[in-house]
Amino acid sequence: MAQVTTTLSSLKDLQAAGTESAPADTSAPKLDKFGRAYATGKRKDAVARVWIKPGSGKISINGRDIEVYFARPVLRMMINQPFGLVDRAGQFDVLCTVAGGGLSGQAGAVRHGISKALTYFEPALRPPLKAAGFLTRDARVVERKKYGRAKARRSFQFSKR
Repeated sequence: MAQVTTTLSSLKDLQAAGTESAPADTSAPKLDKFGRAYATGKRKDAVARVWIKPGSGKISINGRDIEVYFARPVLRMMINQPFGLVDRAGQFDVLCTVAGGGLSGQAGAVRHGISKALTYFEPALRPPLKAAGFLTRDARVVERKKYGRAKARRSFQFSKR
């Protein structure tokens, strides 16, 4: 195996050499036998299992339509953010099962799962989704209650007399 050596005379040469050697994203999509991409999204105590496939933009959560399951418009907007960011709104059907947590955590889990599934379906979409922070699992969870405390950190009310 022959080794290629180049001499660099300035920082511009170094930048040019760095951009030349960066490989293009040629990874193949990860699809199941039905042509769907699967991903798991998590937020707080909620876990969402998400399948996406090309379609008309229908989103089904636990067998119900998105307008029925997430009645608040803010939660629906949050779920559709990954599609809007990569200009794929209305191009994918989403089938999702979500369990645990409350509605806000579930919406965050679905958004995380959709973002991961989009990167599995189209690997070229990873950089914009990563830059927007949609692929990062938000690890913040509720702190547990401690003994001798009213809540996680709050003390019982002090009585002088």
